[in-house]
Amino acid sequence: MRNLTTRYLFLPLLLLFAFACGKKDESCELSQEIMDQDLSVTISRLEKDFFNAKSTEEFKYLFEEHPEFTKEYLQMDLYPNSDSLAAELLAIHQDSSMNVLYDSVKVVFSDISEVEKELENAFKAIKYNFPEFQVPKVYTFVSGFNSDLIVTDDLIVIGLDYFLPPTHTFQPELPRYMAERYDKPYIVPMIVMAISARYNQTDPLDNTLLAEMIYYGKTYHFTKAILPCTSDQYIIGYPPEAIAESFDNEELIWSHFVENELLYETNPFEIRKYIGEAPFTDAISTKAPGRLGRWLGWNIVDDYQFNLDVPLDMLMAESDARKIFGESGYRPRKVNE
Repeated sequence: MRNLTTRYLFLPLLLLFAFACGKKDESCELSQEIMDQDLSVTISRLEKDFFNAKSTEEFKYLFEEHPEFTKEYLQMDLYPNSDSLAAELLAIHQDSSMNVLYDSVKVVFSDISEVEKELENAFKAIKYNFPEFQVPKVYTFVSGFNSDLIVTDDLIVIGLDYFLPPTHTFQPELPRYMAERYDKPYIVPMIVMAISARYNQTDPLDNTLLAEMIYYGKTYHFTKAILPCTSDQYIIGYPPEAIAESFDNEELIWSHFVENELLYETNPFEIRKYIGEAPFTDAISTKAPGRLGRWLGWNIVDDYQFNLDVPLDMLMAESDARKIFGESGYRPRKVNE
């Protein structure tokens, strides 16, 4: 694959799109029919109970009180018995550095009612579009940066230590460009994206870059449909200026994919250049944000839904990436269009 010339370097910022700035638009609110559903969410703050436990017996009591959490998050099956797990947790929670970390979480997340309400609204929107959706139990915990987020059909566990502000002293061992996406506003979008996977149908025989692009495009479209008032930056993880610059350069980005015949590429190494985590998409430009294939897939899926007015459940059930692309009528937006 040849690299593009310097004409594909990202241009200076020309426009700041309103959707990228994180400003609330009243027109984005969920319908009253969705909001009126009889559904509520209460987040259980398990870090409090576990850090207050002072003996193995108290931990074993908590295991019995929260069996799903103990099995899925604490992975009880990896231990010979409950006494072993309780003894390990007791030692961890007596560690001074863990207690300092817990104290930091208590300060930053003293009130999570906003997260709780946002998650409740998200569950209402998911339930409205997918009636079979069952509301899982939701817990928070402090794991010492061992686990950020667990999402299953039955439970969700949020590792709050992962979501301390990027400026905080305590940070997960992640590249900086990824660590910056672990912040409070990203919690609910991350959960919704994880839930989207159970509805996101794919063709297991299609291993092209286009299939990956459409998969992620459907993921982001689902998340935006469920969280319409959430800024795009908290869905795709680009800062507002990178979103605006990507749209400013969409024609150039698309030209790169077309000229290099990338859509039906099946080489995993080549696919990773445009889909995998990276600080930038260097095959296009070191100034281009990473994962541009996912961003482009989002635009294609948006066009497909807009042009055909496909309901969200039908969109997610469509496994034919080539059909979605072909019927999307996708074309790059021109600057000032």
